[in-house]
Formats: sequence, C-alpha cells, structure tokens
Amino acid sequence: MGQGKSVLIYSHLIIIIMELTAYLQQQYTPGTAVSYGREIGIFLSNYPQAAAAVYSDLLGYIGVLRQRYGNAQTLNRIVCSIKVYYDYLCYTGQREDHPGRNIWLRDQRSRDVQLQDLFSASELSMLMGRKERFKALFYRNEVLIGLLVYQGLLIGEMASLCVAEIDLEGGTVYIRETAVTNSRKLPLHANQVLPLSAYLEGARAQLLGGRASEALLISQRGQPMQASDISKHVKRRYSGLFPGRKVTAQSIRQSVIANLLAQGHDISKVQQFAGHRYPSSTERYRQDHVGRLQAIIDQYHPVK
Repeated sequence: MGQGKSVLIYSHLIIIIMELTAYLQQQYTPGTAVSYGREIGIFLSNYPQAAAAVYSDLLGYIGVLRQRYGNAQTLNRIVCSIKVYYDYLCYTGQREDHPGRNIWLRDQRSRDVQLQDLFSASELSMLMGRKERFKALFYRNEVLIGLLVYQGLLIGEMASLCVAEIDLEGGTVYIRETAVTNSRKLPLHANQVLPLSAYLEGARAQLLGGRASEALLISQRGQPMQASDISKHVKRRYSGLFPGRKVTAQSIRQSVIANLLAQGHDISKVQQFAGHRYPSSTERYRQDHVGRLQAIIDQYHPVK
C-alpha cells in the first residue's frame, strides 16, 4: 500500500515537471530554463507539499538552505527558481497568491545591466537587412529582428505572438501578459511594415508548407518557433558582428530600453513599453546608473 502510494506521488511529480518544463521553455532562454527546471525539481522532491506552501514555510525552507550553502550566488539561484515555480502556479491558475513574491535575500547578486553588452541605436540598425539565401526566410528574419530592435520583446513574448495580434492597418502589435511582463499594445516602426506585409501575405504560408498555425514566427521546418529557437537564431545569425560583444535577444532588449531612457523618454512610459511590472526594473536602465557602471569599467578595464 505504502509502495503504491509512493509510485503514485512519483508519477504525479513527473507530470508536474513535464508541464513546468514546457512553461519554462516558453518563458526563458534555454540555459535559464534548464537551470530553473533542475532547481525546481530538487525543491519539489525535497518538499512534496510545496504547492500549498505559505510565506513562513518558504522562509523556513530558505533558512535550511542557508545552513547548507554559504555561496550567495547559489542561494540566489535556488530562491529565484522557487519563485519561478510559484509564478508558474499563478500563471496556470493553480494559485491566486504568490507566497515567495516578497522574499529577497540581503546578499542577493547584482542585477546591474552590463554596460559592455549594450548597443547604440545605430548599432541596432545594423542588425536589419541582413542577406538571406531564401526570400521567405529573409522576411521572417526581418520580422523577428524587428520585434527585438523596435519593440524590445522578450523571446517568450515573441514565441507567443499570433498573426491576429499584428494590426498592419492600425500599425500596432499586441503583446499578451506573461509570467514576468504586463500586456501592452505597441506601435510598429515604419521599417517593419513592408517586411511584415510581405511575410504575412506569402512568405509565412511558404514556410508553413500547407500546415495550419496561428503562430506568427514559423521555423524553416514549418513549425512555430519556440523561445529556444529564437534565442539560438539570434546568437547564430549575429555571431561575430561586434567583436568582443555577444549579440543576444536579451542584450538587444536591454539596449532598446536603455536607449529610450537616454533619449529622455519618461520612465513611466518606458516601463509601460517594456512591460515591466515594477518601476525598479526600469530604473536599472537609467543613464546615471549606466554611467556609474562605465566608471567602474574605466577603473578596472582602462582603454590602453
């Protein structure tokens, strides 16, 4: 009887992990999704009642972790993973409250925007118009990179976009709420209209090859592009374009947000544009903050 119950609990845990894995792959980069998934799996194995935990339960669990791990980075990684687990439960409607939302470690690692990874507006424009052997892929790639350069979307948001959420006549794109961002409607840039029109009117159907899908971004194999596909595409396509700096979907988004603030846009407007839940998330991109980072870089990595 006891063994049968253990098997049932284990099978239920496997199902949860599979569903959670799909969620993480939609919301985060491949490496982050794997890291979060691993830590959440350990958390659920050690704490079978985690789904019903309250704030005090999590504080007690973290207290045990503090006795076991002395490295702040390790602790923060585990705590972030636990909070993502409850993001998932709220996102899927399994919970209405988030018991870990207000838990922050005093020894948390820096969340500073890395100045060396940022790109100017003129550098971002260099990402557009790259040659492609197949015309259908050219338009798909222009649409994809345009959503990064002009709207600064997260890869999870891009993977979730549907054709119906692009309004060419109104010149807008609607981005649905995710676990980490608010929903919003953003204007399309003039440079996006032609590629989007060509993609939606012919290139997308060519890539689909007769298959049916509501997804906006379609892979060369005719399947909706996942967040991991978008991340790999950006890294591969722009590798080596800026020697010494990596071009990633994250660094492009960060650059777009920082550039808007540098241009004098009101921080509340930039927060709305980026979909940030909290003003503090946008504050990290202020130029006085970035300037402080520049001073640090100049001190420790002076230009010879």
